[in-house]
Amino acid sequence: MLRVKIDGFEVEVPEGTTILQAARQIGGDVVPPAMCYYSTLKGSGGKCRTCLVKVTKASAKDPRPLPKLVASCQQVVMDGMEVANISSEEVLQARRGVVEFLLINHPLDCPICDQAGECHLQDLAFEHGAPATRYEFERRTFQPIDIGPYIKLHMTRCILCYRCVHVANQLTDERVHGVIHRGDHAEISTYIEKAIENDFSGNVIDVCPVGALTDRTFRFKSRVWFLHPMDAHRHCDKCAGKAVVWMYGNEIYRVTARKDRYGEVRDFICNTCRFEKKELSDWTIEGPTHIDRHSVIGQNHYEDEAKVVR
Repeated sequence: MLRVKIDGFEVEVPEGTTILQAARQIGGDVVPPAMCYYSTLKGSGGKCRTCLVKVTKASAKDPRPLPKLVASCQQVVMDGMEVANISSEEVLQARRGVVEFLLINHPLDCPICDQAGECHLQDLAFEHGAPATRYEFERRTFQPIDIGPYIKLHMTRCILCYRCVHVANQLTDERVHGVIHRGDHAEISTYIEKAIENDFSGNVIDVCPVGALTDRTFRFKSRVWFLHPMDAHRHCDKCAGKAVVWMYGNEIYRVTARKDRYGEVRDFICNTCRFEKKELSDWTIEGPTHIDRHSVIGQNHYEDEAKVVR
């Protein structure tokens, strides 16, 4: 086991563990934010740069600091390593710059975006963003397009995290979308206007950290904080059948995969469960989904016991 110290907190981790994974074992504010890294997707990470940290001590054998900030999702832990995250002003200043860069072309769509209330970019901008942008040039814009019967692509909101590309590589035999062009012209698109129609295409919606890929069957129906997310399951011959159904009264508005505390999907679900099973009789309800207390979704306190008002 290797010992690493992050912001003064020491933890033992197995060889091959990254700084971000070690920080998640500690938990709390020590954990760097991550917009592109996804623990269950091979090849993810290293693109958004929001998880930059400062290695103040490379290892017990080589106590010299690393000359530059490193991406914690890619940098492997060494025995005796010491890392500064929120305790380093250099890291916080760099993170503010990264957030400003990510928001250069991002529109102020929060009042009309279906991702509002569960958007990781909203959280990142609130916690690490600058009060104003210095960008003075014209922003690039795209028209929303349908890339399948169930998915709407808002490329203007995309931050090019590549998660949707990785999930398509991992879950499907033939990926029909990807990143085309280079530099400031790069965008997510399908090849020759093909549609994403495989049985697990809906998972690109779950892994997207912003509102670039949205559910057409849920579009503009409700805000997430008006709904009650409930853990549910059903027998399915394509996937595990474990999901979260978002309910308003006895009506199911949408179905999503179950996620962990870092917003990562535990078990990917098929399109049949996600889009076609919207009746209460289709599901066995297990109980309320636990939502982190800082989430706007949890502000309606739907997990609390019902209180009688006299």
